[in-house]
Amino acid sequence: MDKNRNLTEEQILLRDTVRKFSEEIIKPIAQELDEKEEFSYILTQQMSELGLLGAIMPEEYGGSGLDMLSYIIIVEELSRIDGSQAATVAAHNSLGTAPLFYFGNEEQKHKYLPEITRGKLWGFGLTEPEAGSDAGNTRTVATQHGDEWIINGSKIFITNASTDITLGSTILAVTGIRPNGKKEYTCFLVENNTPGFSAKSMHNKLMWRSSNTSELTLTDVRVPNSAILGKRGEGFKQMLYTLDRGRLSIAAMGLGLAQGAYEAALNYARQRKAFGQPISNFQANAFKLADIDMEIEHARNYLYEVCRMANNDEPITKEGAIAKLYCSELAHRAANHCVQIHGGYGLMKEYEVERYFRDAKLLEIGEGTSEIQRLVIARQIGCFDN
Repeated sequence: MDKNRNLTEEQILLRDTVRKFSEEIIKPIAQELDEKEEFSYILTQQMSELGLLGAIMPEEYGGSGLDMLSYIIIVEELSRIDGSQAATVAAHNSLGTAPLFYFGNEEQKHKYLPEITRGKLWGFGLTEPEAGSDAGNTRTVATQHGDEWIINGSKIFITNASTDITLGSTILAVTGIRPNGKKEYTCFLVENNTPGFSAKSMHNKLMWRSSNTSELTLTDVRVPNSAILGKRGEGFKQMLYTLDRGRLSIAAMGLGLAQGAYEAALNYARQRKAFGQPISNFQANAFKLADIDMEIEHARNYLYEVCRMANNDEPITKEGAIAKLYCSELAHRAANHCVQIHGGYGLMKEYEVERYFRDAKLLEIGEGTSEIQRLVIARQIGCFDN
């Protein structure tokens, strides 16, 4: 794991710093936070002080000015210890701050980015009760009235959108019908204190139990024209562009989780004895560990290369989908093997491996299911006529 893989000195230092923070600060309380289903404002503040909430934002907006690979290393290291804290950082950077930076005007950037790179959070309001994988089925509607827009609708499963430190969310809404009969989509910047806007935390989750997941309701929410992100009618394109790059953070979470599960399984197999010898001596266990180590090596090499492509502003629609698909399914395989090697202990909450197993499932669903990733890849290689 500690191979430097052509990383710069700064990236190596960053990796080691986040790893130390994760192991010394997050790990001792991760199980307790998961059990209580408690979002940690203290950890979020500490991660902000490390510059993790503004990782990919330029310094002029209060960010750390890191490249994509450096940011992905951060997410990987956090996820190796706790998927919930990794989710807070990844969703905030890739889905919260990124659209504002990519598409916002200078007034919007200077208004919001300095706050949300230094401790405040921002949500990404895409998913709806009837519009998950089928994002084109968005029901939230914005109607223009003079210099204002009135928004009505709801969003669900939105990360970071209902904490006490959440400033607002980017909301995708239908703003009309195009001449070809298709819907027109526009993104709006909606602050949490706007009248008619309600953000409610969702509980009883299987995974990421100490991250914040929210249900948003917009009832006659009035926002000015200046709240439009970018240009009217470009909302869907903005969301897809954001997701292309956001998928790399989910891939990093899968890679980090796989690494954490692998290390837990390897350590346990070396210590646990059966029939007078460590269970790592048994071929059935040794081959499981060898397979996962091999897959982790392949996944990391591929993901890091896609990050370098993103740094060069190369298109990564197919490559991002491949990375997300492979790393998320690798996380599931690694967590499954980890539990199997632990046997009955792997089913007990006092061992972190059952949390890895639960957290892995989200990665095959969030930011585009595995089925959607295969659809994206198939389209990119020309499998469909249109």
